[in-house]
Amino acid sequence: MIAPVWLFDLDNTLHNTSAHIFPRINTAMTAYIAEQLQIDTEEANALRVHYWQRYGATMLGLMRHHGTDPHHFLHHTHQFPDLHELVVFERELRGMLRRLPGRKIVVSNGPHAYVHAVLTHMKVIRLFERICGVEQLRLLPKPEPRGFRHLLHSLGVHASQCVLVEDSLENLHAAKALGMRTVWISRAHGKPPYVDVKLRSVLALRRVTFSHRVTS
Repeated sequence: MIAPVWLFDLDNTLHNTSAHIFPRINTAMTAYIAEQLQIDTEEANALRVHYWQRYGATMLGLMRHHGTDPHHFLHHTHQFPDLHELVVFERELRGMLRRLPGRKIVVSNGPHAYVHAVLTHMKVIRLFERICGVEQLRLLPKPEPRGFRHLLHSLGVHASQCVLVEDSLENLHAAKALGMRTVWISRAHGKPPYVDVKLRSVLALRRVTFSHRVTS
């Protein structure tokens, strides 16, 4: 038996993004859409939400319907000169990650530079083997199965070796369909059948045991 490969989401999994960062990102995306498409703020916000609900990422809708440069979009919507004032996280996170056996990778739909900056601020970046922003998923954000498959190939692992730790049910559902095990970080009621373990906080992961049996 060997330890699994842990795939950690970043936002609202390793830190509380809803408190400050997500509202800022949403505002920045709305402003970007309004400026680029020359529409008013109300229409731009509705389009942002529509593309997010339809494709799982506003960026994909803009790419498919408006020819938006994804790198330009990601850069201009993830500018946080005051990041140190916005990141909310549990101080015990570093200790939990240090004690958790197995390979640890961060997989985020955010741009690599943003992910790197957040993890650096939390002083946990050196505890992860690899940092995968949406660029490393070939701009195929979760829950897109092709993005997951590319990630698995680049890591040289099978889905059955991996545990996805996430706050998004859509992403967990896609990962489970590929054969991964799943941990849902949520305070909501209930637990869908494609969720193996539900935790109120990522810190509780230290009490969960997953292993992968090597077969010949």
